[in-house]
Amino acid sequence: MSSTYLVTGANRGLGLEFAKQLAARGDSVIATTRSASKASELNRLGPKVRVVELDVGDARSISGLSDRLGAIGTGPIDVLINNAGVSSTSKSVAQLDVAEMERVFMVNAIAPMLVAQAALPMLRAGRRKLIVQITSQLGSIANNTGGSTYAYRGSKAALNQLNRSLANELGPEGFTCLAMHPGWVRTDMGGPSAHLSPEESVASMLRTIDGADQKHNGRFVNYDGTDLPW
Repeated sequence: MSSTYLVTGANRGLGLEFAKQLAARGDSVIATTRSASKASELNRLGPKVRVVELDVGDARSISGLSDRLGAIGTGPIDVLINNAGVSSTSKSVAQLDVAEMERVFMVNAIAPMLVAQAALPMLRAGRRKLIVQITSQLGSIANNTGGSTYAYRGSKAALNQLNRSLANELGPEGFTCLAMHPGWVRTDMGGPSAHLSPEESVASMLRTIDGADQKHNGRFVNYDGTDLPW
């Protein structure tokens, strides 16, 4: 049975690959991007993919998401994939920049919670009640032996903690809230030396997502479903 997925940051990289693979297997995709007119590849994916504008760096844009989803007659949403994210450049405490810290925490940690809030009525009506946060193993406090990338590491650790709170709150309703590391992927963020192609990463993540149920609620996992240390 096909499902309906809401995927943020779907104009390139992993988000675009999620839209491609989901549509190819017959699922319906609501794909968000900051500018629908500039998402040419996303717009060519066919009738299974509906494009909705969303700027996850702008709280006002997120607050209007439920109205935009209602306007296209979205109906129930089975799975939310909070994929949109940004990196950071500050490598040392001497380089820390307030504006960068605020932007990275907004996009990577705060926005996924606000998107979940906006989509919650439609997720409650869905069959799977599944929320997937695309996080990073760099958000692992236990594994942080190198420091650096302060804003990115901190924002992903914050996302992991926020997801755990969301899992505790929504679990009694039958929700599964999962924080998932996509691996080191050859995207604009991951760079050309990364181990995985977007196709490989997303195919593996979808196998994990397809098998996720309430026993996975609140967990922090790798793309292949294995647990990662907090």
